[in-house]
Amino acid sequence: MNAVTEKKPRLTTSAMIASIAGDDQPTRPAPFGHALVAEAERRQNIVGMTADLSKYTDLHIFAQAFPKRYFQMGMAEQLLMGAAGGMAKEGFIPFATTYAVFATRRAYDFIHQVIAEENLNVKICAALPGLTTGYGPSHQATEDLAMMRAIPNMTVIDPCDALEIEQAVPAIAAHNGPVYMRLLRGKVPAVLDEYNYKFELGKAKMLRDGKDVLIISSGLMTMRALEAAKVLDDGSSSVGVLHVPTIKPLDEAAIIEQCRRPGRLVIVAENHSVIGGLGEAVTRALVMARVMPEFRHVALPDRFLDAGALPTLHDRYGISTSVLVENIKTWLK
Repeated sequence: MNAVTEKKPRLTTSAMIASIAGDDQPTRPAPFGHALVAEAERRQNIVGMTADLSKYTDLHIFAQAFPKRYFQMGMAEQLLMGAAGGMAKEGFIPFATTYAVFATRRAYDFIHQVIAEENLNVKICAALPGLTTGYGPSHQATEDLAMMRAIPNMTVIDPCDALEIEQAVPAIAAHNGPVYMRLLRGKVPAVLDEYNYKFELGKAKMLRDGKDVLIISSGLMTMRALEAAKVLDDGSSSVGVLHVPTIKPLDEAAIIEQCRRPGRLVIVAENHSVIGGLGEAVTRALVMARVMPEFRHVALPDRFLDAGALPTLHDRYGISTSVLVENIKTWLK
């Protein structure tokens, strides 16, 4: 008798690279690509560069608008960063795009030596940050903030949604120096419109106040924090959200001011490893200021993560809205 082998179901591409938007959440298509085109119309020295990933970083929109200012470097991330540094030396403002794992792991030395050491005006915009793909450790940039924070001269940004990306593009173009910006691509949720939000480089923003809990967050975790705050706003818990889009330089003054308020549980929530990201940056600032609130850290574990569908992985690793809500309820007991 022949043995019967049970086949595991194959995960489709749509299940592994899925939108982080909720079913009824408004989105805007390719905010980075459209914002870069608008800024390039004002700044003739902006060029777009990529390592074979224009479609998957929304840079193809720039390429269509400015074909003579678009450079396809092929699957060669080190060459991409080296060439971007050369462009910056010639007075251009290169926006270099690829996946976050390839920008940081494959091209780290080139970013460090060619771009950052000479403080060159290169903007590295990196898609699939943290756990925004189910393709497993090869594509999950769960340590990128730690790596880029450690490079001198580097500004590090983790935007929340479409509106913030649209506002961050002209802000980083105006900033003189290297920038690493995490990039949400495709149909990106729009959540900050209702908060009258305005991105400012280096500034944290209090999106809503709360007397019981303060969530300090960045990137997609600010979306989740706002969602959790609304769920918990039933009279039993009052949750404030301090959004920190600029990881470096960190707005320590705003963080310390909010954490000095007595009686609140402070939670740092980030789509990044527990090692070296926003959580450790915040705790350092608090320790140095001798501010010691009750503290929790919502982040990805210090290990290689599984492959699979994003909703399942977000639940498994504690960065979904539902798990965040249940944890807050537990912590407040």
